[in-house]
Amino acid sequence: MAILKHIASKNADYGEAQRYLIFQHDEYTGKPILDENGKMQLREEYYLDGIECDPFSFDMECKELNARFHKNQTYDEIKSHHYIISFDPKDRDGCGLTGEWAQQLGLAYCKKNFPGHQALVCTHTDGHNGSGNIHVHIVINSLRKNDVERQDFMERDCDSRAGNKHHLTNNYLVYLKQSLMDLCIRENLHQVDLLAKAERKVTEKEYHAKRSGQKKLEERNRQMLSEGITPRTTVFQTQKEYLRVSIDEAIASAHDLKEFEQILSEKFNITFKISRGRFSYTHPDREKPITGRSLGTHYEKDYLMGIIENNSHIENTGKDQATQKEILPKENIPALERPAHQQRIPDGTDMPAATFEKSGLRLITDLQHCIKAQQSKAYAGKVKLSNLQNMAKTLSYVQEHGYDTVEDMESRLAEIKELASSSRKELKDTEDRLRQVNEQIHYTGQYLANKSVYSQFLKSKNKGQFRQEHSAKLALYEAALKFLKGKADSGKLPTLQTLKAEKEKLLEEKKERQEKYYSYRDSQKELDTVCANIHTALGMEHSRPAHGHGREERA
Repeated sequence: MAILKHIASKNADYGEAQRYLIFQHDEYTGKPILDENGKMQLREEYYLDGIECDPFSFDMECKELNARFHKNQTYDEIKSHHYIISFDPKDRDGCGLTGEWAQQLGLAYCKKNFPGHQALVCTHTDGHNGSGNIHVHIVINSLRKNDVERQDFMERDCDSRAGNKHHLTNNYLVYLKQSLMDLCIRENLHQVDLLAKAERKVTEKEYHAKRSGQKKLEERNRQMLSEGITPRTTVFQTQKEYLRVSIDEAIASAHDLKEFEQILSEKFNITFKISRGRFSYTHPDREKPITGRSLGTHYEKDYLMGIIENNSHIENTGKDQATQKEILPKENIPALERPAHQQRIPDGTDMPAATFEKSGLRLITDLQHCIKAQQSKAYAGKVKLSNLQNMAKTLSYVQEHGYDTVEDMESRLAEIKELASSSRKELKDTEDRLRQVNEQIHYTGQYLANKSVYSQFLKSKNKGQFRQEHSAKLALYEAALKFLKGKADSGKLPTLQTLKAEKEKLLEEKKERQEKYYSYRDSQKELDTVCANIHTALGMEHSRPAHGHGREERA
């Protein structure tokens, strides 16, 4: 499911948004990640475009527009709006969503819904906390640059004219969410109803509070462990999360509101209150109550009263059934028929009968004898249901692939491991080259954006004064030039067109090598599991390798 987030910023430094989109930042602190030389590091994969502006001079162009219309000059004005479209992680593997595709969707969405605004559209493929979900950042100057044709979603006449601020109302936000839902449905991507109220309402503020709180808790626990003290808590809870968990537990056993209130008070020290027909809860560490509405729909009156009624119904039904059971003779209680595919073993466990097929493969014969032994009465009291299920799957795998001996399988496993290792190295080489090209594209854009200023500097009579007035742009130009010259083999700087063409080629190559590596990796994992099952069944030793290369997140 794609979700839409909005952040309004009063920061007058538009370059900070640029730097966040292009360079790596710490997810907890929001600060840039520096290399050993103290320089910011480019993100491994990103796609950046500008609308009504050059993406590498977005900050300067926004400031020039603000100065022209004498807007965004005071501290308390909103300078920019940051929208984030986060696609479902399943879209990547299930629907073939790529960074390039997401970037095109983000550009179309921005042009449609924020016309006339200077905007940066940037797609990241890394996700939050390594989730791997692809997401698009849209950063717009709050001031509109050009006059545009008035659209249905614009509530005021001035919303279409240049020099006016972006005006986000509740109705406009509803429209933006509906527009995103329509986009995902049209592109056959996963989507849910963004307009429906959340069952557990977690705001952006609470989300970040939980992350920072968890980090502080882990640091404190590490300190305690170093001092030989065992921490009592390992998971940080916000006040709202504490209320949700407590309410969930209390409502599960409550049969009326009085009992519900009593459990919350005695067990969790939470004060429950009803005001104007609305439920509210006061956390033990605060004085002001928190409404059920702010916690989510599952903590409001209608939902909780429904659970209470259901609890009462179940209790009454249970009492009625107990009474009937005492009256009804045992011989009149109908016996349940056992499904034909299940067999009873002495310890009372229901287990599927393993499928036995005729085969000339020696390994199949050995495994079938093993399964028969496991289904004997002597073994039945010890065997688990999952054991036979796994053995049945293993049997089918061996039959399907035609392995005659254990040695055949181990030989194939060793071969697959080599292929997986080789393809992983190829993929890493391609990714390293792609990072280099992305870096060159970034600095080439920075070089071209500030080249004219440097030409003016060379022609100026008072170079000291000119440098003082244009120090930022000159510094960017000189840094870009230094970087590009260091990367140029022949001394000639590559063109932006050449670099973008190479990038497209590398992206295709990366995709092909990813698919190849993932195929070998999955085969290795599958075959290793089968080998382990066979060794266990036949009483042989098997040492599983640490799948260090098999757990990488798909880039």
